Amino acid sequence: MPITVTRLPIEGLFIIQPKVFGDARGYFLESFNERDFHDAGLTMRFVQDNQSFSRKGVLRGLHFQKKHPQGKLVRVIQGEVYDVAVDIRPGSSTFGHYYGLILSGEQHNQFYIPPGFAHGFVVLSETALFAYKCTDYYHPEDEGGIRWNDPELAIPWPLTDVQVSAKDAQLPYFTALQKEQL
Repeated sequence: MPITVTRLPIEGLFIIQPKVFGDARGYFLESFNERDFHDAGLTMRFVQDNQSFSRKGVLRGLHFQKKHPQGKLVRVIQGEVYDVAVDIRPGSSTFGHYYGLILSGEQHNQFYIPPGFAHGFVVLSETALFAYKCTDYYHPEDEGGIRWNDPELAIPWPLTDVQVSAKDAQLPYFTALQKEQL
């Protein structure tokens, strides 16, 4: 099989490792092949691709959409990030739990995050080119988020000196969010 799929301790999260064909010229890989994903039991449908470029210490997140939740297949093309998904599915046995891992252009690993999760990452390398596929379209009026440094979530971000957007710096804490939105 051209991909290896690893189920993670939080239901719905997967690490996907594509087969990489390398030689003296470089490498080739299929970052997504619907047939291979379906054969592995991953039947999600993607409708939008996004890409961002960031410098070391930039932290983006923790983001989600409220009424139009998106599943995301995330990967790093160049560089390295610490990537985090937080379960915000009411009624889930892992509600409020997170899973974090390093994604890198060198490892070619991918992380699938289903709808119902908040997502964010911090750049560990000098720069990072980050790409992701989404299962629903972006709706700007539907944005939601959780403060990256929420003490209740206690995510062990590997960098503490980070740059966040003004909008992300004002996101609510998880406890407040539960009362008003979830």
